Amino acid sequence: MRHLLDAHTLIWSLDDPNRLGARARAVLQDPANDLTVSVGTIWELSIKTGLGKLSLSLPYRQWMDRALADLGVTVSPITLEFTEKQMALPFHHRDPFDRLMVAQCLVDGIPLVSADAVFDQYWVTRVWE
Repeated sequence: MRHLLDAHTLIWSLDDPNRLGARARAVLQDPANDLTVSVGTIWELSIKTGLGKLSLSLPYRQWMDRALADLGVTVSPITLEFTEKQMALPFHHRDPFDRLMVAQCLVDGIPLVSADAVFDQYWVTRVWE
């Protein structure tokens, strides 16, 4: 099954796996699952790293290459369908990167692997505990 990973899920999977919920860990470890991350999430992490708001265990590019390879994650592009869906979402959450993930999950019909309960206000399936 295909799953979309939130930014903190990607970070914790490499830098602090003990913070992952049991179900999230199971999803990440199951080779039958197709794991994906939005290019928007990669962009968000590069912005935060560049501003000094996020510190990773390796330099950004090395860390990202390792995280994607270790988890076998594919990078999903931002599509017009995602941006259009995002426009129609209620403003439970104003973070544009998170709203993009919600839209992607809704358009693609896939669950989101995230500890953030704000996503429960939308119509996505969230996997964590």
